[in-house]
Amino acid sequence: MRSNRMTGVLTTDHPAWHSHENSTSVRAVRTTSGIWALSHDREGLHMRCVQGTEDVKPTFVSTDPACLPAAAPAALRAGLDQLGVTQRLANPWLWDAISTAILRQVVRADQARKLYRAWCATFGTTVQGAFGELAVAPTPADVLALADDEFANVGAKFHRTALQAAATGYQQHHTEWEHLDAGDLVTALTGIPRIGPWTAAAATADFTGDFSIYPHDDLAVRTWAAQIAPDHPWPGKKDKAFGPLWTGWAGTDRTALHTLTLSTLTWGSHAP
Repeated sequence: MRSNRMTGVLTTDHPAWHSHENSTSVRAVRTTSGIWALSHDREGLHMRCVQGTEDVKPTFVSTDPACLPAAAPAALRAGLDQLGVTQRLANPWLWDAISTAILRQVVRADQARKLYRAWCATFGTTVQGAFGELAVAPTPADVLALADDEFANVGAKFHRTALQAAATGYQQHHTEWEHLDAGDLVTALTGIPRIGPWTAAAATADFTGDFSIYPHDDLAVRTWAAQIAPDHPWPGKKDKAFGPLWTGWAGTDRTALHTLTLSTLTWGSHAP
């Protein structure tokens, strides 16, 4: 699913993406060789290594609406088809994917975005991008060096023990984790204290780019689906029938399920 070619609509669900005038989106991201400043505008993607080396470049997942499951409601498929082929950055840093998913626990999407950005700006590494300063997440070692009140000062008091446990686990096992397939990575991450199936699946999808593994009954999926096809009789927000209904349309076709889920998330968070 990964590609270095970047055209069309960009998925901007990750809170690291900042929006600017003229439909420009910017983000900093860490690969195994360095930190990159990315910007996306109507002319496409621009990438610049601003720290470290260019040996390992960010890569993107292409999602084609032609792979949507035929059993999905026609109105939903029609709305998603209008996006065309979309692109999403496959998060090259597993630690960022894990810590981002933790910071999304028990808070609304807009709150999680503000928290993530404060977390990175306060404790992470700051670099210069096309529209000013950008920040990437603090390393696991940085997190383990923080005092308890420092978590509280940025609004991450609730997330402190999960972040600390994840940082410890990451330092011990990340080399192994980075080579697991999506299903096994979810299982491994749920072994971290305070990392449940939702957090593990969200982190895994972000890192691998495989959204067939995403928690499909996530509120964002439900919300955007209902807005795309408002006349469909969707289950209520607390109705557990949504997940089986959603996955059932794709059956055993993981590409169809990936396309359905990621396209829906893209519909709600994207840049043209």
